[in-house]
Amino acid sequence: MTSYIQKGGYEVMEIDSEWVILNSHAYTVTTLNEVGGYCWKVIENKKTLAEIIKAVAAYYNTEAEMVEGDIQHFLNKLIDCGLVEKYAS
Repeated sequence: MTSYIQKGGYEVMEIDSEWVILNSHAYTVTTLNEVGGYCWKVIENKKTLAEIIKAVAAYYNTEAEMVEGDIQHFLNKLIDCGLVEKYAS
């Protein structure tokens, strides 16, 4: 099973329901909307994709199937940006 977790060492700010992540080592700034910010908080500790989807679906009172593809795409983008690590169990 695959798990995801934030990489550490970033400056993170929440401003008007948007999140800003500053990676001073790579000189990048990544912005997240409200849902992305919630996902970011969820993966402070290692979580599986199913756990992340379940948490987001419950928080936003929707069906897991409705958010699954978006969450997977979002996590892949964060991995591409170097903000999230993926672990295979």
